[in-house]
Amino acid sequence: MLALACAGAALTTSVQAQEWPTQPLRWIVPYPAGGGSDVVARTVARDLEKRLGQTLVVENRPGAATIIGATAVAQAEPNGYVVGTADSGTLAYNPSLYAKLPYDPARLTYIGGLAQLPLMLAVNADSPFRSVDDVLAAARKTPGKLTAASAGAGSPHHLALELFKQRTGTDVLHVPYKGAAPAIQDLLGRQVDMMFIDLAAGLPNVKAGKLRVLGTATPERLPALPGVPTMAEQGVADFTAYAWQGLVGPAGLPPPVVDKLSASLAQTLKSPEISAKLQEMGVTPMPMTPAAFRQYAQQEFDRWAQVIAKAGIRLE
Repeated sequence: MLALACAGAALTTSVQAQEWPTQPLRWIVPYPAGGGSDVVARTVARDLEKRLGQTLVVENRPGAATIIGATAVAQAEPNGYVVGTADSGTLAYNPSLYAKLPYDPARLTYIGGLAQLPLMLAVNADSPFRSVDDVLAAARKTPGKLTAASAGAGSPHHLALELFKQRTGTDVLHVPYKGAAPAIQDLLGRQVDMMFIDLAAGLPNVKAGKLRVLGTATPERLPALPGVPTMAEQGVADFTAYAWQGLVGPAGLPPPVVDKLSASLAQTLKSPEISAKLQEMGVTPMPMTPAAFRQYAQQEFDRWAQVIAKAGIRLE
């Protein structure tokens, strides 16, 4: 009888999963409305909901380095109706930055990749620095005098700076802000010397002639900035840094639900219209299978854990 009951329950779950979705979904974004992550989610959601046949409601749960949003996803009922954006901070940085987290990245259900945001070293257009060599010469002449803004301690911008310092053996003063917008504002106002900035946030000011990009933290030159050399081209070896995002759900999502959602997400990201919209924003679509996304996140965790440990960064 127990075996029959278990088989019946499994069959019911399977049928429910095949019929999924039968109601609107909530997409939790761990950042404020109007920011880059929010715009990416809403852009993707508008197409994805057509493929799923249900409305996708984007819900902003910002704060605490994505911990609030990630915890909300982790604690949701695993029925496929709550998913969320998880980024490099959520999955790769936070486990090394914080002694304890209210969510476990390993227990989340990985659905697929969303987007990559290339990072690049930028200065004010009026800055005397015209190359990475110029920055390195100044940093070595007066260690600790140059300042570099970031969107906050433990952000991709901050960790790219720490990686730069480690790879070049230089001492640059980190100046954390509460978000990318005020950091960029002070970079534009020349209150700080430089910033590792993501392409999406920096491109409008680069096009407007307000910021100068000295080098990209990418393996190859960016199509949007073909005249800007990579860090490797300028002698900074093994220097790759992206901000990135993916879609996750709570532990225990039924495999048929994951398969359907992952396939639909990949189709959306590969669609010419959505791909073009994201790339216009300076965002590179990153379609991945659940397994590939989990592996990518693990590789990023392993790599950045070393950088964080060497820099001695711990957050409360």
